[in-house]
Amino acid sequence: MEFALSQLSQQVMAARGSERPVYIRGGGTKEFYGEQVDGIAVPDIAVLDVSGYRGVVNYQPSELVITARAGTLLSEIEETLDHENQMLAFEPPRFGPTSTIGGCVASGLSGPRRMAAGSLRDFMLGAKLLDSTGKVLNFGGEVMKNVAGYDVSRLLAGSMGIFGALMEVSIKVAPKPFHEETLVLETDEAGALQQFTEWRGLPVPISATAWVADDTQRAGKLYVRVSGSEPAVAMGMARVGGQVMPADQVKVFWTTMRDQTHPFFQARPLWRVALPPDSPPLEAGPTLIEWNGGLRWLSTEVSPADLRRDVTQRGGHATLYRYDNRPADIPVFHPLPSALRNINQRLKQELDPVGIFNPKRLFPDF
Repeated sequence: MEFALSQLSQQVMAARGSERPVYIRGGGTKEFYGEQVDGIAVPDIAVLDVSGYRGVVNYQPSELVITARAGTLLSEIEETLDHENQMLAFEPPRFGPTSTIGGCVASGLSGPRRMAAGSLRDFMLGAKLLDSTGKVLNFGGEVMKNVAGYDVSRLLAGSMGIFGALMEVSIKVAPKPFHEETLVLETDEAGALQQFTEWRGLPVPISATAWVADDTQRAGKLYVRVSGSEPAVAMGMARVGGQVMPADQVKVFWTTMRDQTHPFFQARPLWRVALPPDSPPLEAGPTLIEWNGGLRWLSTEVSPADLRRDVTQRGGHATLYRYDNRPADIPVFHPLPSALRNINQRLKQELDPVGIFNPKRLFPDF
């Protein structure tokens, strides 16, 4: 593997010397996400394929941490954890069998359990980054106390590779819950949001929620997963109510939510809208709601500028997640406030001063 790392380093140095942009590729399952690169507008592209740099480097079940090379398949990580009855608590989407842990971190996406466990960024302990000089930089460590000062490893989560190529990541893992049940309630969107508000004030062990509208968009079903010890789950079920979902349907449903294979995710355009959980309905088009109201998937023909203005006023942000056609003046990601933008630009300048890594992948202008 040292030879593979040396080869990757040499490729980066060669690209820097010839001033060629470097696009990082792992399993290729998330190429749809973010700004799409025009090969004509950005000619002479060098592709840095990290999929061969793989393998679990260190796994200590008793310490609840796993360290793996970026090209390691997500399925391999999950299989390793499964043997110890542990999991990636943020439930990253698996967009295909070639999905890698490096791509998982670079995209920063989390699944249904994020509402209870936290986001991918919260579980980042350390990372190794290949910079534009061909050197490997180390950030963080393998235990929480090793993190001193500002934690750059967490900034790499969701950075879409613009700061450099992830080579290795250390991630905190969690035990699987002892028991889980899923309940189904019939309600409309406003009713679902009201239920979320009530449950947030109660000690109910809810680990995931999803409200899915019916064909009329006026009514729908609210799916609620409760997790924990058997007594805690029983108490949660009593407070939530509804019908118990058959066990053979539970895994299938939550997998369609996590991996975004539910039919709703085929809508185009598809917006990913993060809002304060107590925000009222957007009333802008067909909607699917997760994270106790904090994540709204929206299919709408409303003007992107109008949608983002509304979302900003509510204290959230909107990402144009999937689309067929997009106006050139509409960025995929919600524009950053100037202060945050300056931080990103300064970090980009520090880690990639020549600007070769994934140009225009996260922000159209750098």
